Amino acid sequence: MELAYLDHLLQDDVPLFGLVRTGAGYLLLDHVGLGAVRDAFHGRVPWGPVDPLSWLFRKRPEVVRRAESTLRRIAVGRCLSGRLPGVLRRHLPEGTVYLNTGHTALDRPALQAIRDGTKGPIAVLIHDTIPLDHPEYQRPGTVDLFRSRLDAAGAEADLILCNSQFTADRLRAHLTDCPDLLIAPLGVTRAAPDPAALPADLDLDRPYFVTIGTIEPRKAHDLLLDVWDELAREYPAQDLPGLVICGSRGWNNDAVFARLDALPSTSPIRELPGLSDGAIAALLRRSRGLLFPSRAEGYGLPPLEAALSGVSIYLRDLPVYRETLGDIPVYVNETEGYLWKNVVEGQVTSRHQEDVNVTRPTFTAPTWADHFDIVCTRV
Repeated sequence: MELAYLDHLLQDDVPLFGLVRTGAGYLLLDHVGLGAVRDAFHGRVPWGPVDPLSWLFRKRPEVVRRAESTLRRIAVGRCLSGRLPGVLRRHLPEGTVYLNTGHTALDRPALQAIRDGTKGPIAVLIHDTIPLDHPEYQRPGTVDLFRSRLDAAGAEADLILCNSQFTADRLRAHLTDCPDLLIAPLGVTRAAPDPAALPADLDLDRPYFVTIGTIEPRKAHDLLLDVWDELAREYPAQDLPGLVICGSRGWNNDAVFARLDALPSTSPIRELPGLSDGAIAALLRRSRGLLFPSRAEGYGLPPLEAALSGVSIYLRDLPVYRETLGDIPVYVNETEGYLWKNVVEGQVTSRHQEDVNVTRPTFTAPTWADHFDIVCTRV
């Protein structure tokens, strides 16, 4: 999403700067520097070598140290936090809009320093309020951190951008003095399938399902593993459908990690982290559907991307999906595993995936152009 913003803003013929907070202070990039950042993120050019200062942060991943080293070399301004207003005043036109599209740098001293340096409005995009709505799924310390970030946005931002009406409603519930809210659904793009990027040993002839997302408690991988355990008790191994888990391992999920580690090499369940968008698109294209029993979402791109590709979708009945997908998915009660098992059995016994897609409504996805048309009317 942040890369989509960078791509879009670089096309505009207006002064554009980027503010980066690193372990060694703030960096200010101009239009040329942001273009170099975009090219590196798209893989067109590599990040440069690490600089001497990066050795102070040698415990960080090398790619992060290389990126920060590159940014220091191309920055038009560098400073510690206390000197940020002065650097901004020297380089930015007065009245510059500050737009924060992530949840980083959301603390009151930083936002106050930015306002002091720009004398302009502040707009912040909030993706969701899940840490406050579902603290049971969070890592230690993240709930208080998110609360402080949200309070900072509520106190200092002139405008909060929301990806859905659901997120906007949750923000109003959590902020006593809520700034103006602007609902701008995120763009959904269809990746070109790239079957060559899939592992060569992946059995695509067996009927299979896909689930996408970081392996954390909120995503309910435990429920899907329970379903496959139940199927294994009822069907011979050769008749079991496959389950491809696309996503990296997250947090607070040791029991699920242990179950995945214990899977035999012959298991129909495959854990495939780090797949490219093209590889996932190829997987979805041949699958019997996307299983997405996530227990909470603020927007949730994978089901929208699957809908755009014409893939069958099975997900928990969450308010945000009634808003964004309407009657397109099959909604399943997340807490009742037998319903998910019935879904899997019904799909596997269908002769063709198209059998269950005939009556599904057409999905018209929001585009990034739609998103920026909304945002640029206010920012």
